[in-house]
Amino acid sequence: MSFISVMIAAAGSWIFGAMWYMALAKPWVAASKIEVDDNGRPVDSSPLPFVMSAIAMIIVAGMMRHMFSMAGITEVTKGITAGLGVGLFFISPWIMINNAYGMRPFKLTIIDSGYATFGCGIMGLLLTVL
Repeated sequence: MSFISVMIAAAGSWIFGAMWYMALAKPWVAASKIEVDDNGRPVDSSPLPFVMSAIAMIIVAGMMRHMFSMAGITEVTKGITAGLGVGLFFISPWIMINNAYGMRPFKLTIIDSGYATFGCGIMGLLLTVL
């Protein structure tokens, strides 16, 4: 059951990410300075980022499941809180560091950190519900 819960948690977060970035597409493209065509779509698009992000979600969900197991986190509210904490206090600072050294706008950090925080919260929810 743990493998299935990890896969569902990863998929849930990945799907949320698709909705998050569709809703914030224009500000994200502007902040990331990705070259786009007349329709606002990236010029050099590749499926690789989508594949890599799916793999990353599986890795994060797997580690969160392990952490939850070690910490005895089984309640939904604790799962959501722990997930939000992982996103906000572990992943978001790393995003900020990478964007700062890359001289990227802070707006990009806010957008990407929002996904990390809420995406991990969704993982925490799903890992404790399943």
